[in-house]
Amino acid sequence: MKLPFLSTEYAIEALTLDDAEQLPAIHEEDFVRPWSANEFESLLEQDTVFGFAAWKVGNRKGMPAGFVLARLVAGEGEILTIAVARSHRRRGLGRDLMEAVLRTLHAERAEALFLEVDETNAPAIALYRRLGFREVARRPGYYEHGAGMKRTDALVMRRDLR
Repeated sequence: MKLPFLSTEYAIEALTLDDAEQLPAIHEEDFVRPWSANEFESLLEQDTVFGFAAWKVGNRKGMPAGFVLARLVAGEGEILTIAVARSHRRRGLGRDLMEAVLRTLHAERAEALFLEVDETNAPAIALYRRLGFREVARRPGYYEHGAGMKRTDALVMRRDLR
């Protein structure tokens, strides 16, 4: 499924099972315990899970520049994970991927979208606030940053869709 969105440099398209093999390489840039291709495949096989990837225009066979996975259950959406490759950051891809999820959830008449973000991830928090999310809870010590490093809180954020 191709969305009607197309920037001059990237196309945002629905993820497929075939994309699962490429996602760990991007995920490992930002997560202490990145998900495996099998974990991504298992998620993408679930009826409630959907996602999108940003591809350089004309390069659908190459590595995506970023991706987002989300779940919709009982009228509530949840961002499972989002990652943009470091070499493709600061080009609006995080916003474009989130907007693809929001369009899908609006079409499904979802009531809200939730996500969790590391309290130290200022660029992501700023993006989510610009997209209308607000902090509704905290998970103390949720994120691990490697041996000997202090754990950080997860901010639970919500955006109402109705």
